[in-house]
Amino acid sequence: MRLASFIIKDSGKSTIGSFVDGVYLDLNTLSDGVLPDNLLEFLQGGDTAMQKARNLTASADMSSAYKEDQIELLAPVPLPGKIIHTACNFDAHLNELTTWNDAEWESHNWKDFHFEHPTGFLQAPSSVCAHNAGVPIPKFTKQLDYEIEIGIVIGKEAFEVKIEDAMDYVAGYTIFNDLSARDIQAREHSNKVILMGKSFKNSCPLGPLLVTPDELSDPHNLDMKLRVNGEVRQDSSTSAMHYKTAELVSWWSLMGLYPGDVITSGSPPGVIAGMENPVWLKPGDVVEATVAELGVLTSNIV
Repeated sequence: MRLASFIIKDSGKSTIGSFVDGVYLDLNTLSDGVLPDNLLEFLQGGDTAMQKARNLTASADMSSAYKEDQIELLAPVPLPGKIIHTACNFDAHLNELTTWNDAEWESHNWKDFHFEHPTGFLQAPSSVCAHNAGVPIPKFTKQLDYEIEIGIVIGKEAFEVKIEDAMDYVAGYTIFNDLSARDIQAREHSNKVILMGKSFKNSCPLGPLLVTPDELSDPHNLDMKLRVNGEVRQDSSTSAMHYKTAELVSWWSLMGLYPGDVITSGSPPGVIAGMENPVWLKPGDVVEATVAELGVLTSNIV
């Protein structure tokens, strides 16, 4: 299934739905309220809720179907319990960041970075925004950057999960754009923390849909492209992930995972910070993150 969170414009109702044949089905209404009106509660319903949604989608009752211009898309999980950002999970991205010419960034010895296990940091759930949202450039940064990633959405509670069992805990995938205030990030790295550089308002565009694993040919062989004003900046594939989904879920389950938590894949190379003469994002820029079979996530810099 392709699941969405959205607001019905005419009524102002916030609900969840499935996207099928070009329309959005209101699953809350079609189920007479059996299915909740938010995706976090829906995921907490586990396999029972998922099967109910599949049955309703298969019947394709158009009495509660809405076209794209009749709804406002929200992030699939508008307020995750937590966002676990996997850092430097594409080797080529790690390599390009070693060339970033910033004194505070260079104070960290990136050449000693190694992969004994996934590494990363937490991002604030309140930083999530939707497809087509406007992203205001924070007053505190002059170096706004992008990073195309996939978001792995957890479907049920997980703790100390084995790699071979990890995929059973994945509800689906979505697109994630890790917008970064690089100058602030560099300053925070020099103090061994990551906070405002990655968790400012609207810094985590997520969407447009949550795509269940059965809809994908192979989640680890999906083309990834990020464009700025139509120009391709990042061009890679999920096949280049150092750690794949099962390994990430297994490792991060050590902290305890819950339905609606999001684990990110890390970014491939091509970010502005890796350029010899960086030109940072500015108002009016349109950033399109495309992942094959997941769709296009658009962010408008304002």
